[in-house]
Amino acid sequence: MNIFRAGKLAVAVTALLALAGGFVGVSAAAASQPQSAVTGETYVIGTDTTFAPFEYRENGELTGIDMDLIRDIAANQGFTVEIKSLGFDAALQALQSNQVDGVIAGMSITDERKLVFDFSEPYFDSGVQMAVAEDNTEIIGYSDLAGETVVAKRGSEGETFANSIKDEYDFTVKALADSATMYDDVKAGNSVAVFDDYPVLAYGINQNNGLKSVTEKEQGSSYGFAVNKGQNPELLAAFNAGLAELKDSGEYQAILDTYLEQPAPAAASGFFGLLGDSLPALMKGLGLTLLATGLSILIALVLGVLFGFFKVSESRVLRGLASGYVSIFRGTPLLVQAFFFYFGLPQLTGQSIDVLTAGVLTLSLNAGAYMTEIVRGGIQSVDPGQTEAGRSLGLGYVTTMRRVVLPQAVKIMTPSFINQFVMTLKDTSLLAVIGFAELTYQGQQIYASNFRTGETLLIVAALYFIVINLLTMLSNKLDKRFNK
Repeated sequence: MNIFRAGKLAVAVTALLALAGGFVGVSAAAASQPQSAVTGETYVIGTDTTFAPFEYRENGELTGIDMDLIRDIAANQGFTVEIKSLGFDAALQALQSNQVDGVIAGMSITDERKLVFDFSEPYFDSGVQMAVAEDNTEIIGYSDLAGETVVAKRGSEGETFANSIKDEYDFTVKALADSATMYDDVKAGNSVAVFDDYPVLAYGINQNNGLKSVTEKEQGSSYGFAVNKGQNPELLAAFNAGLAELKDSGEYQAILDTYLEQPAPAAASGFFGLLGDSLPALMKGLGLTLLATGLSILIALVLGVLFGFFKVSESRVLRGLASGYVSIFRGTPLLVQAFFFYFGLPQLTGQSIDVLTAGVLTLSLNAGAYMTEIVRGGIQSVDPGQTEAGRSLGLGYVTTMRRVVLPQAVKIMTPSFINQFVMTLKDTSLLAVIGFAELTYQGQQIYASNFRTGETLLIVAALYFIVINLLTMLSNKLDKRFNK
């Protein structure tokens, strides 16, 4: 009996040990594959528009070292990213206004920026070089810059370095927004040299940007991924963990080699080759231009009619309200309004606004202010005797306006409405500064990677010219048909 019980006990102990071993095995497996705090999350990441080879467009797709890194880290850590190509300054403003969750844009880690942002571990050690136009034989070093003007990218390591030596070598530093514009400034002779991050400069030179480097690489800062200070610590931790794993696996080095090894020089293509390559992206931008214009004009027309009637109202309150609206939106630059609606308003309200909404708000409120004055002027241009005649026939104020005054005022206002429509279409180009991918923005993306600025802008200008003239012809025909 005791032997039987001992056997049963042994069997039970064996089973318990096996079960415990199973739990230990499961726990070990779970420990070997920890769940990230960001698994399944989606983050909006801001970046620059023109900083090849870190971020640039190729065949319409955003690519580069930064883009490959953030996408591979996201895949490694189990989260997804939505990339917003805004431009460096706009990306930082978008981060501070919580329009994006993080920024990766070849951003140097500095003590000043650490006061505002939290940075990841460095993912690239940069450096600065100076370049001049390839036919320039006079500038071969810093000592040749005395009395001259040089250019650097605003907020970049190149600008910091140039400013650190400008007094020693007696030159002036001018800051511009992107690399392509800087290189064009040097080629045009407005600046004698450019200071830029060495991989960006080397990439541009290899893509026939018309420059040549004339100095050795100066030691620069390191690049880091940034989030707002005290916010999204789990995203920052995931970036660091993913970066470490990419380095351990060799994927990190493979990404660098893809973009930093000496690439084949860009193949020369004629104007029509450039046109064929650029047209898909430009047509996409044109579509967004027309969409923003159409929505803005419809809203502006409603606002213009409403506040236009307020302006000629007998009510002092309504006249004051309309005058205030017109004064604000006619008295401030459109660019400031765009920045306010896209960056400032979210900071005040805590609610993010997508770029199309911010763009339409800007254009419609601005155009509405001008249309208000068009409506007011049109109504007041009708002979006051027409109103008196209507009232003498027993017609009320509203009926007199609708039946007598407005039909005549519309004929007066129509040419001005057409002109405002054209102005609003052209004003959409200003929305490129907040990352709205309209026609001008697409053109900037194209010449940022191929450095054929003049030809690209010629194509963009031609598209604007064709569309504006077609729409003007259509508007004039409608005017003749309904106002004859």
